[in-house]
Order: sequence, then C-alpha cells, then structure tokens
Amino acid sequence: QVQLVESGGGLVQAGGSLRLSCGASGGTFSTYAMGWFRQAPGKEREFAVAISRGSLRTSYADSVKGRFTISRDNANNTVYLQMDNLKPEDTAVYYCAAARGPMNRSPESYDYWGQGTQVTVSS
Repeated sequence: QVQLVESGGGLVQAGGSLRLSCGASGGTFSTYAMGWFRQAPGKEREFAVAISRGSLRTSYADSVKGRFTISRDNANNTVYLQMDNLKPEDTAVYYCAAARGPMNRSPESYDYWGQGTQVTVSS
C-alpha cells in the first residue's frame, strides 16, 4: 500500500496563492502518474490537474488552467500544486492521488489516495 500525505492547505484571500505538497511512501514514486482532485461539500470529486511519471506531460482542467501548476520531484517522492490567483470557487478539500497506469483524468483510474487538505478562499 502506498501512503500519500497532503499538506499546505489553509485560508487565503481571493487573488492569493497557496502551494500544496504531497509526500509519498511505500512504493516506487517515479513509476506513478500523479494527480490532484478536489471536492466541495455536497459535490462530486472532480479532476484538477495531473502529471506523468517523468514530468513530460501535464493535464489541466479548464477551471484551473493558467492558474494552477503541477510539478514533481521524484528524488524526494513529492508532488506539488502551486495555486495562484485563487477564487472562492476553488474552495474544496484537495486530494493527492497516484496511478500505476498512465496519466489520466478519471478518479477510477487512480489506485492510491491521500486524506485531503482543506483549501478555503475568502472574498
């Protein structure tokens, strides 16, 4: 079992920035595609951004494109989510996920999940 632990969430004013981190243990990090998903209360979990094993490919949801940036450091078993120009509609629990298969946007394709970190954006 791979363990993923998110950190960096918090309360920020609209227009501000946050940087989330996700540390992985219990597997070979460099073999996994990584993704970030988010879920607001009463809503379905939705795709935000993903990155391939070697960082050569990335995929962004239209709602975050141009504002969020995903990156990874395979030497330190860590994936990051830089969030800039945050909006109130970005408020959600953000989940880190790892996939044994290729990078994709489907939650069902991810094999391991973190417990989430809360991001709240105020007006």
